[in-house]
Amino acid sequence: MTGSSSETMTPTRRLLILLLVVIISGLSQGLLLPLLAIMLESSGVSPGLNGFNAASMYIGSFVSMFVVERILLALGFKRILIACILLETAALVLLPVWENLAFWFLLRFIIGFGNSILHYTTQLWILTSAPPDRRGRYISYYGMAYGIGFSLGPAGINLLSFGRFAPFVIVALFYLLVALLLTKLPKQPLQTGGKQAPAKKRYGTAVRIAWFALIPTFLYGYTEAVLNGSFPLYGLRMGLTDTSVSMLLPLVGIGGLILQLPLGILSDRIGRKPVLLAAAVGGGTAFMAVPLAGNSMLGIGLLLFAAGGMIGSFFSLGLAYAADLLPRDLLPSANVIGSILFSLGSVIGPNLGGLGLQYISLGSLFYTLGSVFLIFVISGFAFKGKRRRGTGGEMEGSAL
Repeated sequence: MTGSSSETMTPTRRLLILLLVVIISGLSQGLLLPLLAIMLESSGVSPGLNGFNAASMYIGSFVSMFVVERILLALGFKRILIACILLETAALVLLPVWENLAFWFLLRFIIGFGNSILHYTTQLWILTSAPPDRRGRYISYYGMAYGIGFSLGPAGINLLSFGRFAPFVIVALFYLLVALLLTKLPKQPLQTGGKQAPAKKRYGTAVRIAWFALIPTFLYGYTEAVLNGSFPLYGLRMGLTDTSVSMLLPLVGIGGLILQLPLGILSDRIGRKPVLLAAAVGGGTAFMAVPLAGNSMLGIGLLLFAAGGMIGSFFSLGLAYAADLLPRDLLPSANVIGSILFSLGSVIGPNLGGLGLQYISLGSLFYTLGSVFLIFVISGFAFKGKRRRGTGGEMEGSAL
């Protein structure tokens, strides 16, 4: 699979535009989950039902992965990105029009569907158009761009003081801005490089070789959805204010931003697996300690910052590890599997978190979150994958 350049568009400028798309997409995701959770909580919706409604976004993400390759082959990179942005923008501006659970479920499904395809497309475009010796570095830029947007997102909760439409309209305007920038990019189809093996065989081979490297995408989705969908409910029930919640949530992303490149460089030197295992131990422990901080903003903030620093690079670092293990022609399939696992984790996260808050205890939210990372560490002892050598199956550079 190869990329093409344009006479009027330098690779650097194309990368910057794609990264801006990722920033706005991350901002949208970072805002919507806590904002909608708070709005439903203030309307008296139970945590369990709140979590189920939040999961619809990730059900949409999950469904999109079964059609994304065919849509991308039909439309190409540029047109599919613009189409997804317009779809998400329409759904965004309709959210504040009618606060109805069924209506929101449908709109959040649409947003998740479009957002997942957007991320898959930007990841693949960056990976396939990057110089072989810089792919790891480029995917780290992708992760940092998403982290920047995701960290800024919760601050948009404060826009509610200007009216319930304000946060949604602002994000929609940002989306329209990047859509205009995307029109400047050259058209580029998805090139398959010849006849491919059947999808079932490609996916099966990717899972058999790199199953452990793909689990971090599930964990990242689970964590993101729990923190953005259920933490606002945890914070409010612990006595924190909306403003406090909006200040605490970005700390997770800020921690990830600070440690992404250092962890990526370390993974280049000592290997992805030991870095993933050490980060899982640190992040899982920090999450399990959050209930011990009570309603202390300082204590919760420090623990979320530490946990975010440890697990903030899990998605990209996991994909980089998969790229170390797999031949190049299986990377698109691995990306699809990673996106499906991310969506599964995101669907399970708010549902499990909401039910735990409602029927077990407030602390169960973080005890469960920490436990899944410790289970990942245990599973690592059963994985003996070997890194491939050569340009076909190795992704050079830092991966986050």
